[in-house]
Amino acid sequence: MIYQVKMSDEADEDLNEFNKSQKARIIKLINRFAQNPLPKNEGGHGNPLGNKQGRNLTGLCKITLKKMGVRVVYKLIRTETTMEIIVIAARADDEVYDIAAQRNI
Repeated sequence: MIYQVKMSDEADEDLNEFNKSQKARIIKLINRFAQNPLPKNEGGHGNPLGNKQGRNLTGLCKITLKKMGVRVVYKLIRTETTMEIIVIAARADDEVYDIAAQRNI
């Protein structure tokens, strides 16, 4: 089942910070994950987060674009079959997890 992708306002702003070709790569990967965004332990492609250095990110998953140095954090809204993008940011120093924890409150 393909999930509908919904960008939070903040994630949309995050995406706009990238250049055109980077945006295209990020969107392409998000759409690929939307085909089966469930966590890996449920047979999907998502990497579940859980607790990260004192941040409760349970219920969130990540997509990593290693060559670009970018992480996309999302949550599934299973009742609506929606994949909501929470944050798109650099992988440096786990800052993306701090942002995700703040936005997921």
